[in-house]
Amino acid sequence: MNTVNTVNAANGTAAPNAGRVPVTVIGLGNMGSALAAAFLDRGHPTTVWNRSPEKAKALAERGAHVAATPEEAVAAAELVIACVLDYDALHTVVDPVAARLAGRTLVNATSGSPEQAREFEGWADAHDVAYLDGAVMTTPPGVGNPDMMFLYSGSEQAFETYRGALEVLGDPLYLGADPGVASLYDAALLGVMWSTFTGWLHGTALVGADGVAATDFTELANRWLGGAVHSFLTRYAGQVDEGRYPGDDATVDVQIATIDHLIHAAADRGVDNALPELLKSTMERTRDAGHGGDSYASVIEVMRGSTRV
Repeated sequence: MNTVNTVNAANGTAAPNAGRVPVTVIGLGNMGSALAAAFLDRGHPTTVWNRSPEKAKALAERGAHVAATPEEAVAAAELVIACVLDYDALHTVVDPVAARLAGRTLVNATSGSPEQAREFEGWADAHDVAYLDGAVMTTPPGVGNPDMMFLYSGSEQAFETYRGALEVLGDPLYLGADPGVASLYDAALLGVMWSTFTGWLHGTALVGADGVAATDFTELANRWLGGAVHSFLTRYAGQVDEGRYPGDDATVDVQIATIDHLIHAAADRGVDNALPELLKSTMERTRDAGHGGDSYASVIEVMRGSTRV
């Protein structure tokens, strides 16, 4: 691993970048640019490359070295981070420089499927490249915030070696040796996000029909999500793991009756009801499968279908 540990011979003081791991960032879309900027902000010698060189101009003005070719970019650092459009674009960039990548660590922040991550690990192994698959659980403005999660899976040794550098981007969480796990978590967590966003927007439309401001409603919604809903999720997770769903809080039958109030209120106000109707249908299928007297967590038995492990 290359580190900058330059000492001024005249006065014995460390240079400004002393101890900062050099890093290369390949791909300078909005996210790739944010990753490179975070490294620059924390004093890491940063090399960047992008197919369209003009995207590197702002980073160059902040001190980044702009590589003329992918080979030059890869040669500049032991830690290489790729954030490109897709896996086809990734192969287009790294295949011709595979020999130069040998012995280095590649952190792949390109979005894709778990299967693609696992296939790419095979490519990395064949070319003697330490591989980490990464999932960025924030938008570009959140990069550099220590509260934002960055998920990694693959080479544990690579993760431990570069943990300090990865902390520059956000909170680095290692999920295991299977390189597909980070992408799997990414997809699952995005599903939670979209479902939450859509439920919140439906509720906002509902109360907004009676003149309630979105900001006022959201203040209570955040409290509800962080309190009662958080508590439900924690309790239901244990039930899911055990495969037992005691209906000691609210049964599926009760939830079916209760969601009718939401559907009727929304219909009376002209609010689209596709989401609550879908939820009710799922609850009814759960009831029909024999879980009417169980907790809402039993809905997972319908969602699992034949995939239960």
